[in-house]
Amino acid sequence: MSSVIKTGILMAALTALFGIIGAMIGGKGGMMLALLFAGGMNLFSYWNADKIVLRMYKAQEVDPQTSSGAIRRYAELTSALAARANMPQPKIYVIENDQPNAFATGRNPDNAAVAATTGLLRILSEEEISGVMAHELAHVKSRDTLTMTITATIAGAITALANFAIFFGGNRDNGGLIGAIAIMLLAPLAASLVQMAISRTREYEADKMGAEICGQPLWLASALAKISNGAARVVNETAERHPATGQMMIINPLHGQRADNLFSTHPSTQNRIERLQAMASQMGQSGYQPQPEHAKGPWG
Repeated sequence: MSSVIKTGILMAALTALFGIIGAMIGGKGGMMLALLFAGGMNLFSYWNADKIVLRMYKAQEVDPQTSSGAIRRYAELTSALAARANMPQPKIYVIENDQPNAFATGRNPDNAAVAATTGLLRILSEEEISGVMAHELAHVKSRDTLTMTITATIAGAITALANFAIFFGGNRDNGGLIGAIAIMLLAPLAASLVQMAISRTREYEADKMGAEICGQPLWLASALAKISNGAARVVNETAERHPATGQMMIINPLHGQRADNLFSTHPSTQNRIERLQAMASQMGQSGYQPQPEHAKGPWG
């Protein structure tokens, strides 16, 4: 199924859910207002959601021409991978955050951005950073970024609308206050389930394509192990405040004690690593020795 069709299905499903919640809160009038609002949000998200997410995480753009040292090296690695994949050069960002993670955003390859946290740059080797950024470029190349960005925006709005239900007391025909509480609890879960529908396959495919871009599946496998361990230990406050954006990250950024992990948008990290190891074996590769977790990456 093409990314355009997947995006259309997700937008339609989330928009319908938005309208249903509006109807349960305010009847037919509430439904119409919610659908009009959702339609406007879809259009706005298409053009602006990438900027919203980058601003949300306080991402700082990196200029490869004027930067130096570790920042310049990170930008050079990413630019070289984009050239290797025969892709337009994306905008490159750094996020000041101790949790190791990364994501890509943008409506198409010509208007794309990739971002990595300082926590990721500190703990990964240059080879592992290359594996991670190749994974993010794979999302860009397959146009997954449009799907991720729009669904994150609308799912977040659904959660916000559901929280409003408790203040308005809900539509009397749909259970009043009890119905409002049900909406508040179930609507975010439903939005998460829609996001899950394609996200696991998307991550596996990005792993595979990313390994092909950098030519070394074991680089990404080693990076995933380190990032998973680091993300479990370090709380990402921005992601906790905006959990709908978690599906954009290479590893689920939400804290391990949260119930969100029961409905994770990411496949098992161990399954991903095993697939990459099998891919490396098929390519006749073996023997990559990752640096220990306490070793400093180029940022450190």
